[in-house]
Amino acid sequence: MAVEFLTDEQAARYGSFYEVPSRAELERYFFLDDADREAVQAKRRSHNRLGFAVQLTSVRFLGRFMPDPRQVPVEVAAYLAEQLEIVDASCLALYGERDGTARMHAGEIQEAEGWRDFAEVREELVGWLDARAWTTGDGPKALFDAAAGWLREGRVLLPGASRLARLVGSVREAANQRLWDTLYGLLSVGQRAVLDSLLTVAPGERVSELDRLRRGPVRISGPQMKRALERAEEIAALGMGALDVSGVPPRRLAELSRYGVDGKASLLRRHGDARRLATLLATTVYLTSRAVDDALDLLEVLIATKLLARAERESAKEKLKTLPRVERASVKLATAFQVVFDTTSEQVDTDTGEIAPPKVASLEAMWAEIERVVPRHELVAAIAALFELTPPLDSDADEAWRAMLVNRFGTVRPFLKLLVTVVDFDATPEGLPVLNALRSLPDLMGRKKVGPPEIDTGLLTGSWRRLVLSAPHLEAGTVDWKAYTFCVLEHLHRMLRRKDVFARNSSRWGDPRAKLLAGEVWEQAKPTVLASLNLPAEPGGHLTARAALLDGTYREVAGRVPDNAQIVFDDDGRLHFAALEPEPEPSSLLDLRAAVHAMLPRVDLPEVLLEVFSWTGADQAFTSVTGGEARLKDLHVTIAALLVAHGCNVGYTPVLGGVDALKYGRLSHVDQTYLRLATYRAANAALIGYQASVGLARSWGGGLVASVDGMRFVVPVPSVYARPNPKYFGRRGGATWLNMINDQAAGLGGKIVAGTPRDSLYVLDVLYDRDGGKRPEMIVTDTASYSDIVFGLLTLAGFAYAPQLADLPDQKMWRIDRTADYGAFQDAARGRVDLVRIERHWEDILRVIGSIHTGAVRAYDVIRMLSRDGRPTPLGDAIAHYGRIAKTLHILRLADEPGYRRQIKVQANLQEGRHALARKIFHGRSGQLYQRYQDGMEDQIGALGLVLNALVLFNTRYMDAAVTQLRTDGFEVRDEDVARLSPFVRHHINVLGRYSFQLPELPGGLRPLRDKNAPDDE
Repeated sequence: MAVEFLTDEQAARYGSFYEVPSRAELERYFFLDDADREAVQAKRRSHNRLGFAVQLTSVRFLGRFMPDPRQVPVEVAAYLAEQLEIVDASCLALYGERDGTARMHAGEIQEAEGWRDFAEVREELVGWLDARAWTTGDGPKALFDAAAGWLREGRVLLPGASRLARLVGSVREAANQRLWDTLYGLLSVGQRAVLDSLLTVAPGERVSELDRLRRGPVRISGPQMKRALERAEEIAALGMGALDVSGVPPRRLAELSRYGVDGKASLLRRHGDARRLATLLATTVYLTSRAVDDALDLLEVLIATKLLARAERESAKEKLKTLPRVERASVKLATAFQVVFDTTSEQVDTDTGEIAPPKVASLEAMWAEIERVVPRHELVAAIAALFELTPPLDSDADEAWRAMLVNRFGTVRPFLKLLVTVVDFDATPEGLPVLNALRSLPDLMGRKKVGPPEIDTGLLTGSWRRLVLSAPHLEAGTVDWKAYTFCVLEHLHRMLRRKDVFARNSSRWGDPRAKLLAGEVWEQAKPTVLASLNLPAEPGGHLTARAALLDGTYREVAGRVPDNAQIVFDDDGRLHFAALEPEPEPSSLLDLRAAVHAMLPRVDLPEVLLEVFSWTGADQAFTSVTGGEARLKDLHVTIAALLVAHGCNVGYTPVLGGVDALKYGRLSHVDQTYLRLATYRAANAALIGYQASVGLARSWGGGLVASVDGMRFVVPVPSVYARPNPKYFGRRGGATWLNMINDQAAGLGGKIVAGTPRDSLYVLDVLYDRDGGKRPEMIVTDTASYSDIVFGLLTLAGFAYAPQLADLPDQKMWRIDRTADYGAFQDAARGRVDLVRIERHWEDILRVIGSIHTGAVRAYDVIRMLSRDGRPTPLGDAIAHYGRIAKTLHILRLADEPGYRRQIKVQANLQEGRHALARKIFHGRSGQLYQRYQDGMEDQIGALGLVLNALVLFNTRYMDAAVTQLRTDGFEVRDEDVARLSPFVRHHINVLGRYSFQLPELPGGLRPLRDKNAPDDE
């Protein structure tokens, strides 16, 4: 029987040799040092020495003494026997024949090694588990594994699986109850009634009040913006945002709110008072800021796409309509003026040089010549047409579309007053004039006359001054307050994006400066952060070392330029690279690739998932959002079916079946209760860790090189979280999955972003928010992810940044020493890094990168904060100067090391291979993403990422087995060829139609490999 939340297999694996230890594990846990040898050699007979060594080392590995040490894997016994110079390891069978020997040895080892009994530390473990369960909300399996690890580290003998499982379950239940009681205790009687009313269905309605309030805006329009603000106002009026919930760990509050946002109202009603009301409180606290986030998200896209961009498009269309008239009028005027020049200028004979007087001598004669080609009345009409159709001389390029924008006032009228009352705006000194102007707009609306003293004329930049102060329809001394409204909204849009105007009651649109570590909090965190990032508190020595490294690298690379055929300099001194020649594929590689591919077993995609679950236990990461234990038989089958439904974008229909695990109601329940971003990430961590243990994956790399790139998805349904980009999405909106993959082909995580923004804004957030695996050291991106500020932040964070620079000749190289002679790079190194500027801002630079490193603030917000209208702030400029040192070192390395360029190219190609496989898997509905909300997008793409990693792991393990088999069979297998195999093969995987969810018996742990010489149809 399974032990509560543990399956039979997991319970059997606990504290036992469930599989043969790897070579690395043998060397780590079963190596005998001098003290071990001394203790072992005190035993007289070989079998006693070997048995004692088995007990001594296995307890370190397992955390408990084996009931029968003779049952140790033969590989362990052989490894120990070799160290003890015991010729025949089979003598272990004689160990313990005399009753009590093994037990006596165990007691001796326990005393000598300091192993304690579980009873001695039970209360200490309870306290540790309680703290972990209270702060993290981990599932029971995660807590069980953590407790076992804690016991091993503390040299405590593991108790039985059932005993530890019961303890974990009781502590976790107590922590959950304390969470519910704490939140329940914050509520007054009236507030409890208000929250309970959210679960009621009003007469004539089909959904509860909670269902209605948790639906965010979808369509992009003025009325939708008004409804979004009304929703935020209604949620704020509940008053729950004012309660002090700081005593609850943020992660637990977020977890509880996720259940309230995703769970059914009918399910919430079934819970007891404490749990129900605690969940509703957490949900409304979350929705208080989330509703403002949604409203400002909608405002941003409404201004960008429905107002500014549409006005520009319509202005361009109008300009095209008038173009024929402008062209005709211009031709007539040009013709007339050509006559003027020809008839009134002196005539020069180019052959003789003689100068003759003008052709005409009077104004009347000139007009006669003009009217011979263009009648005077046509010229008058042409001039009038040009004055009508073209802007004044003092106009700017934006006036036409801004004038058209004023005609769309009906779009913003419905929500302007709500905007300034519902959103708690604040601003930096630079953004304060815009905020004050925004707050004044409701008082101007609808008035017949508004005078210049009532507006901030300092905001009237460019053509706005004419449109606001000098519009043709205005009375003298009045302003066009509608044009002024759009002038303020255009400024607001820009200020919101760069965080100079922010919302105090919003999480995404709040002030990133307020989140930066400061004061005593920064002083306490500073030593740990600097040690972690290997950065000094004082910059002098560090910057001197960086300067010396840059200077020395310049000189070394310049000295090798004459022998470097990979680079050339043009007449302007700009650097160009020769194209990388494709790496040849020898016949041995082609033969190996063909043989390995032919040997892979053919399977349905669900079978891949079920088999990978059986290897890794990743399905155990899918815990219930309610916090309760799973009570469903064959839950892993349902999860596999849902991963296929979402990962393949095919919905439920193809995975429905006759068994209970595949019925619609079961699928819907598990989908809502068990599948969410947090569980995808936890499952992904298990796959990433397992991938790193496969020998073939280790031949591809050490997991320390990673790349980040975007994959685009059309979103054909109305959504605030989609953005237009005709190049990628045609006439639809879309979103980008910015994902990270390491050199072992494991996807480490990703992020969904609206539209196609520059990847550089999000790269650091993706790096710091990975699902699992080693922290990469080298980061490869394309040019879109590059900026000098990002170069600086990544370098400060300890990453070696290696972007592909497609526009290399236009890249400025930087130096510190103006007088240095860098040979062929002399002209290319035309920029100068200002170390004084870096040193001046060093403390703030450390505070910024420390805040990002500790997770106090998103890198996206910081990068936005460090730039204003494409120009860096003084602090941003200092970080950019620091980044330019690393950027120049990167370019020099690209120039000097073809192998470095090839390594970057290989990693980029690996990412492209993963995206191609993702397209093959995500084939349903033409590969388009039918999700309206960001949470839904993240969940579905989370499923795709997990399916990708499972398929890659399946391929990697079977390809590893195929390579091993080929070597055994005498097939030529070269290590350099193995390193070039790709796990993104898919010919053997069925991702179409209906699927099989039956996992066959695998007595050897793997399916049999196919015959490499068998026909393809077998």
